[in-house]
Amino acid sequence: MIAIQAPDELNQEWTHTVMTTYNHATIRGQKLFYREAGSKNASTIVLLHGFPSSSHMFRDLIPQLADRFHVIAPDYVGFGYSDAPSTNDFEYTFDNLAAHVEELLFGVLGLKTFSIYVQDYGAPVGYRIASRHQEAIEGIVVQNGNAYVEGLSATFDPMKPFWANRNSETEKPVRGLLTKETTIFQYTHGVTDPKRINPDSYTVDQVFLDRSGNDAIQLNLLHNYQSNVALYDSWHEYFRNRQPRMLIVWGKNDPIFTVEGAQAYKRDIPAAELHLLDTGHFALEDSSEFIADRIREFLG
Repeated sequence: MIAIQAPDELNQEWTHTVMTTYNHATIRGQKLFYREAGSKNASTIVLLHGFPSSSHMFRDLIPQLADRFHVIAPDYVGFGYSDAPSTNDFEYTFDNLAAHVEELLFGVLGLKTFSIYVQDYGAPVGYRIASRHQEAIEGIVVQNGNAYVEGLSATFDPMKPFWANRNSETEKPVRGLLTKETTIFQYTHGVTDPKRINPDSYTVDQVFLDRSGNDAIQLNLLHNYQSNVALYDSWHEYFRNRQPRMLIVWGKNDPIFTVEGAQAYKRDIPAAELHLLDTGHFALEDSSEFIADRIREFLG
């Protein structure tokens, strides 16, 4: 006879540390969605997503960390399941995205210390928070999250006229970043086996990108991306002065952020641990087990 346990007979510690909950918090009148898993008594790691994704990109990583860490993964305003007010009602800048995440972490969740995992847009969001709260940051995991000019590939060339003079003509090539073809490209370019890429990844992203009014949101943020480049020097100063513990796991075939951008971190943080992976921009899609193991070793 096979004995089957009822849910209330399951080990409570397992239930509390492995299961993910899906939550909303109201920040400055906007609902922020966030995923949470793991014991609140454990060390916290905050997972900060990139473009054009959401906390959905961490769906495979969270269960691999939640037995040892308290995991928080928010969706920024305008992304995923968070509110997406129109550009008339919300100022879509990286300063504003970071401020809302910052208030979630410190104000709503009451975190005192935590590590951050930054990818793509997660880097400018995370580094704004980290440089303002240096004493709170226990470690930084960088996965194709750029902070150096040499990390910007030729993908950014069409952006520069758009940054210098935004108009209907300079906007046209930038709109190409919002298409289904580009989203699939971001997930599949540079991977060794495209069959390992779950189509849910780019399908979910595109559903949110295609929402009415979302193109205006994303164009405002893409135009504001130049504000991140302007902050690079100040982030380098933070890295040099604070020497935060840093783990870099970088898809070396990323068409957006170059390997040179990954290696540049070690110029300011010589002790940073660097792993170059034979994959692309969204390295978690085919390398989540390797990345999870490195995080567990690094932060454990």
